Amino acid sequence: MHDYPLTYSSPREVGLRRLAHRPLFGLGRVVATPGALNTLATAQCNPVRLLQRHQHGDWCDTGELCADDKDANDRALLTGGRLLSVYRVDGIRLYVLTEAVNEESGQRDSSCILLPSEY
Repeated sequence: MHDYPLTYSSPREVGLRRLAHRPLFGLGRVVATPGALNTLATAQCNPVRLLQRHQHGDWCDTGELCADDKDANDRALLTGGRLLSVYRVDGIRLYVLTEAVNEESGQRDSSCILLPSEY
């Protein structure tokens, strides 16, 4: 199964997991749009690299998200909200988006890699 909580009780708890280099949340079913798949293939970039960064709370490449967006992700770890990361692959922006915790299933159902134009 997994060894991370659906939500965290405090920012300190999140920080300790980051320091231990442990995943912060589940990705659920992972999908990617055609444009993202094409970008990754052209760049010979393994999408697992982006998913791991996202799952460990490394929300973006330098300058891709403002402090408020990073803070929103950190709050979403406490509340079960949606998570968004932004990375550049060969100069092209890619989003990694993980859905909020589903109240019925009690987990995050899916994550998607996509181009901003496909959002």
